[in-house]
Amino acid sequence: MIREINGEELDQLISKGKVLVDFYSKVCGPCKMLSFVLKDVAKNVDDIEIVTLDFDQNKEAVNKYGVVGYPTLILFNDGKEVDRLKGLQQKPIIQRMIEG
Repeated sequence: MIREINGEELDQLISKGKVLVDFYSKVCGPCKMLSFVLKDVAKNVDDIEIVTLDFDQNKEAVNKYGVVGYPTLILFNDGKEVDRLKGLQQKPIIQRMIEG
């Protein structure tokens, strides 16, 4: 299951384990399409948490992690950024990113 978080929750959440964060905007067409792709990806992965973060409502987190556009996917492992994808992505690319 994919859940929406805010910037305050983000720092705590990414500190342990693998977390894929989708920085998105509610007015972004590609972001809406990516949400369907992520739901499909989430069905096939167990060892990672996938969350979304509203770009427009969490400017502090957006700035802190250097996100300049949406959608942006950032993969964190134990608090460290290990990979980043910008724009609409297809399922196989996101799965490869997660499997690392």
